[in-house]
Amino acid sequence: MPAERRPRLAALPDLVGLALRLAPRQVNDEIALARIELKTRGVHAGIGAALFGVALVFLGLLVIALVVAAILGLATVMPGWLAALLVGAASLLILLIAALLGLGRVKKAMPLLPEDAIRGLRHDLGVVTEGRLFDPRLLDKSTIQYKRAQATKEAEAARARAEKEAQDRVHGKVNLPPPSEKELRERLDRRRDHLLDVREDLLKEFDVKRQAGNLADDMRDRFAAAASSGWTTPKGSLGARGIPTKGTASEAGRGEAIRGRWAPLTVFAVSATAFVVLLRKLVKS
Repeated sequence: MPAERRPRLAALPDLVGLALRLAPRQVNDEIALARIELKTRGVHAGIGAALFGVALVFLGLLVIALVVAAILGLATVMPGWLAALLVGAASLLILLIAALLGLGRVKKAMPLLPEDAIRGLRHDLGVVTEGRLFDPRLLDKSTIQYKRAQATKEAEAARARAEKEAQDRVHGKVNLPPPSEKELRERLDRRRDHLLDVREDLLKEFDVKRQAGNLADDMRDRFAAAASSGWTTPKGSLGARGIPTKGTASEAGRGEAIRGRWAPLTVFAVSATAFVVLLRKLVKS
């Protein structure tokens, strides 16, 4: 089918795929260009800041020179110490006036938020949500309506906290106060001692010689007890045709039970030995 006679939607997958390929590349190139531009601007800004710093240094030197000149000029008509004192007093007066004026401007500018823009957004949001029922006086902190709304919010928050605390008490959930530094130190010391005890117990459990000795002693005691209780093949236990009697069968079952009981312990001992050997190799490496 010729391209001009294809349905209009036939080229949609190709266009979507092309857009998906081009869009990330375009975004990456834009980001790279922005980085280059920011780097260039940063270099220029750094150079400008350095030159500005040099200018400030020479400005300070200029001020010092002017102060010295003023002192020397006044020293021609009065003692030198009195001239220096007068210049210092004048500098202090200028400093205090500038500091008070700057403090007043800073207090007037605080907080550093666009309050008018924020108030306009809240007004628009109130109009959208409540319509003509919205009262703009709720946005002014000096109005009674605003104070009443704040008091209502605080009362609702306090009631919600009280209800939550009551529910926690009913369900047994009590929010304990945070521990003090002394309690934390005592808790850490107790837990540290507990960890030492656990470490010693683990070392005892992984002591292959001790475990093997305990296992051998236990097996010896078991076999001695079984031998003393008659775990041997008595005379006449076989019939005339060599068929085991009931006594022989019970003794064989007892032996199987003992072997089944000690098989897991044997496997555990072998596994513990292999683990300790591997652990020692890892520690040495």
